[in-house]
Amino acid sequence: MGIYSEYINQRLSFDQITAERKNQLRRISKIRGRDILVYASDSNKANAPMSILPADLLPFKDQLSYLKTNEVDIILETPGGIAETVEDMVELIRSTHERLGIIIPGMAKSAGTIFSMAGDEILMGSASALGPIDAQVVSNGKRFSADAFLDGLEKIKKEVFETGKLNPAYIPILQSISPGEIQHFENAQNFSKTLVKKWLSNYKFKYWENHRTTGKIVSQEEKEFRADEIANKLCKHSDWLTHGRSIRIKDLQEMRLEIRDYSKETELNDAIDKYYTLLRMTFDLTGIYKIYETCCSQIYQSMNQATIPAIPIPKNVKPQIAHANFVCPKCVSNFKIQLNLDKNVKLAADSFPYPKDDNYICPNCGTQTNLSSLRLQIEAQTGLKVII
Repeated sequence: MGIYSEYINQRLSFDQITAERKNQLRRISKIRGRDILVYASDSNKANAPMSILPADLLPFKDQLSYLKTNEVDIILETPGGIAETVEDMVELIRSTHERLGIIIPGMAKSAGTIFSMAGDEILMGSASALGPIDAQVVSNGKRFSADAFLDGLEKIKKEVFETGKLNPAYIPILQSISPGEIQHFENAQNFSKTLVKKWLSNYKFKYWENHRTTGKIVSQEEKEFRADEIANKLCKHSDWLTHGRSIRIKDLQEMRLEIRDYSKETELNDAIDKYYTLLRMTFDLTGIYKIYETCCSQIYQSMNQATIPAIPIPKNVKPQIAHANFVCPKCVSNFKIQLNLDKNVKLAADSFPYPKDDNYICPNCGTQTNLSSLRLQIEAQTGLKVII
C-alpha cells in the first residue's frame, strides 16, 4: 500500500495530520543535523494567492526566527512568483545562516527555481521538478515569456535585414509595443539571470575547489562562467518550449549542476516522502493554501470553504455546530451538511447529518462522495474535533 493510501485509510483528524507532519519534519531535521523551515503553497487552489508575493515576507521572517542552527534547510514547494521577493527572502536567510540546503520534494517552478539556486546544496528526489526561469510579463492584457518575445523580435529584425523590407503582418504587433516595454522585457529577463548567476557562483559553487578530472584549482572566473551557462540555459524559452516544463535531476546534471538525489538515501527519502504526503493532504483536504512552518511552529493561510454559523459566540465559548454546502458532482443537487462539534446536538431542520464514515450518499442519485475534506476544513478553522 502506498503512503498516501495508508494515511487516508487511517481517517486522521486535522490535528493528527498536523502532529504526524511535524513528526516527519523533526525526523528530517534530525537526519540532516540542522533546523528546517518550510515554505509551501498549493498550486491547485487557483483562486488563492499561492505565488511567492511580498506579503510572504512577514510570515517567512517570523518562522525564520525559530531557526537556531548555523546551517539550515528549506523545504520548498511553489509554482513560482515574484523574483524580487525571492531575492528579499534569500537575503533574510543568508544574513543569519552560513549554509543553506534547499529540499524539493515536489516542485519549485519559475521563481522557485531561482530560489533553489541560492542553496549550497540542492536536494531532489525521483518525482521532484524545477522549471524554466524565463521572466513572464504582461502586455496588452496578455501574459507571455519575455525571452520568447525577444527571440521573436530578433527574428523580425533579421528578416528585415535580409529582405530589406518589413512584412506588413508584423506592423500591428510592433505598433502595440513601446520601446519602454521592450526594455522592461529585457530587464526582467536579465534580472532572473543575474540572480541565478550570482547565487550559483557565490553559494552553490563556493565549496567547488578542484576539477574532478584534472584536480586543478577552480578559479572564480570558472565558477562565474559555469553559473552563466546554467542561468542562460534555464532562461532559454526555445529550449523548454513552455514555462511550465518540468526540469528533473537528469536535466540539471546535463547542465553540470550537482544535485543530491535523496531518493538514494533510504531513511531520508522515507522521511521526506511521508512529510510531503502529509503536506499535500493538508492542502487537498482543507482550504489551506500556504504553509510556513518549522518543527515547533507554523503559520497557515486559508480559504474559507466551509462556514461556521453566523451567530455571535461569546468569548471563550466554543461553537457547537458548523455547516458546509455540498454540491453532488453527478446530479448537481445542493445539500447543507451539519458537522457537530459537541455531543448531543440536534440536527437542524434544513440540514443533513455528516456521515459517520466520511462518505456521503446523495439522496437524489445515490452517488457516493468522500467528505473528509469538509471535516478537516472545519477542524482546521475551529481547532475542534468533529464528532461523528
